[in-house]
Amino acid sequence: MSKRALCIGINNYPGTHMDLAGCVNDANDWAAELAARGYSVTTLIDAQATRAAMVESLRGLIGGGASGDSLVITFSGHGTYVPDLNGDEVDGLDEALCPYDIQTGAGALIDDDLHTLFAARKSGVKLLLISDSCHSGTVTRAAGTDPEDGDVPRPRFLPMGNWMPADQLPRGASGKPLSTVAVSSGASPFTTLMSRANGDVLMAGCKEGPNNFSYDARIRGRPVGAFSYFALKALKTLPAQASYADWIAAITPGSLPSASYAQVPQLVASAQARARRIFS
Repeated sequence: MSKRALCIGINNYPGTHMDLAGCVNDANDWAAELAARGYSVTTLIDAQATRAAMVESLRGLIGGGASGDSLVITFSGHGTYVPDLNGDEVDGLDEALCPYDIQTGAGALIDDDLHTLFAARKSGVKLLLISDSCHSGTVTRAAGTDPEDGDVPRPRFLPMGNWMPADQLPRGASGKPLSTVAVSSGASPFTTLMSRANGDVLMAGCKEGPNNFSYDARIRGRPVGAFSYFALKALKTLPAQASYADWIAAITPGSLPSASYAQVPQLVASAQARARRIFS
């Protein structure tokens, strides 16, 4: 059985005016933890995490998996949504991950793109997806925190108006471009990729739906994702045979949500997968 992982962390989003601070630390922290548990780990950090590089790395990880292999993907960075072009979304929006070059020409990595990549997976390959980002909200450029104030939590959500060309934005009743629109889902783009039959596990930093955020934080003076920090902290307290259900119970409600970080982490998995030993 092979154990491989891909850890992505993006703080720098050129041209968006909405850089983050804790995502690179998240990726390196997850990579260190997974390497200590016997995983062969690849990282994509900031400028390495272009859309093309993310697609190539995901294709290699998922397509190269054989039955019985354990694969882990962690993503820390901005989430976003885009207008749905193929009519498969009830609210008319596709959820997406934001690569490093989202604003400089590459665009977002949408859930439809991820579905194509994951469709190449062989039967029996087990996946753990850890998503420390958010995919819905009403934050706008004006609502961003002061970049000099590193102690104020910042949502890991990038509105369309901060990266999408005006001629591609949806239009309001007045005919003017809309930088944000109402959403009804706001799910992680990983959600639709989960295979309960194969025992997949998704751990997400926040609930699905409008105005649920994963936060970029500063804890003990160090920039991190609130979810990644508390998930890794909880992991170190658990016995070797602990399950995914044990892990999420050690995170919430004891650590999250809190007065500083109003987010509720989620575990999406079948009952059998919830009871499985972590990283098995």
